[in-house]
Amino acid sequence: MTFLPPAAGPITAAERRARIQVLAARLKAEGTAALLLGPTASLRYYTGLDWHPSERLTGALIHADGRVEYVCPRFELDKVAGLTAASNAIAGDILTWEEEESPYVLTAGRLPEGGVLAVDDQAATFIWLGLSRALGADRVIDGAPLILAQRSLKSPAEIALLTRAKAITLEVQRRTRRWLKTGVRTSEVMAFIDAEHRALGGEGGSWFCLVSFGDDTCLPHGGEGDRALQVDDVVLIDTGTLVDGYHSDITRTYVFGEPTDDFRRVWMHEKEAQARAFAAARIGAPCHSVDDAARGYLTGLGYGPDYRLPGLPHRTGHGIGLDIHEAPNLVRGDATPLAPGMCFSNEPMLVIPGRFGVRLEDHFYMTESGPVWFTEPSHSLDDPFGEGASA
Repeated sequence: MTFLPPAAGPITAAERRARIQVLAARLKAEGTAALLLGPTASLRYYTGLDWHPSERLTGALIHADGRVEYVCPRFELDKVAGLTAASNAIAGDILTWEEEESPYVLTAGRLPEGGVLAVDDQAATFIWLGLSRALGADRVIDGAPLILAQRSLKSPAEIALLTRAKAITLEVQRRTRRWLKTGVRTSEVMAFIDAEHRALGGEGGSWFCLVSFGDDTCLPHGGEGDRALQVDDVVLIDTGTLVDGYHSDITRTYVFGEPTDDFRRVWMHEKEAQARAFAAARIGAPCHSVDDAARGYLTGLGYGPDYRLPGLPHRTGHGIGLDIHEAPNLVRGDATPLAPGMCFSNEPMLVIPGRFGVRLEDHFYMTESGPVWFTEPSHSLDDPFGEGASA
């Protein structure tokens, strides 16, 4: 049967203008003159400009009156002008600086006397330092609360893009399991996954790909080297792609052969922990309550406690959108109330040191009535993709 990912259109300029209007109103209400965006995902979120980080500042000033001004080196003017003239981008005046000039002094000069500047929390440290020297440290504040208040709550258009990206990656995961063969190396699997992501419409192929066999699955982010697959190896594949800049990130763990009884038991504990985390996600509940549910269940079985092994070595989940990891997180201490539009991974990994690790990762988004899966969780150990046990 031919796979057709769900449709999703790109983010429009109208949606970006609406984001800027909300931001400008918050800036005005808080008495902040402007927000400076560096070459980060937030720059793309508000303006549509996708720019590479470098030692030269390229970014955007969003003023409390809603005006957008871009800042870039003089020799990048034509490129920035072209990109911001795109139909789904935001146009604005472009302020340029020559190589011997300071972009920070240029930026400071665009603020009213005594005006306070909020700065993109993901901007490089040298940008913060440059602005602090140009304005004085007391006039430079953290822009994270302003940005997070918007980026953490995804719109229907963003949910659609995330849905498409994750559907593509889940299908790639399914195809990969069918393709695996004895002796194949992790590098070959990664190349196959990249090609499949490209074939199905993932932008640039795999944005990342972790492939682990055997006891390398104990390492949450994979081992080193180029290991060959052997019969009865545990297989852990964690990968994702992009659709209009929005991320997928799905992990599957199974056995290439016959699982041991002990592995089956741990795999089922992992699946139940993921289910309990999902069930705990309720509107208004603190983010940490989701981690509490998964970790509490596992602790009751004798894992841990806390982050100790054997057990769950990391948070249960992270936010996702234009960044693969973004706030808020499903982690101890994060009291952010769950709200409609928030999107998270759900991956309470279990590690049995020296033997194997199991991570089942799917994502969900919050609605007024509770959490909704982007992708269907693993069906069973023997039939992860619900194709029938003989698949």
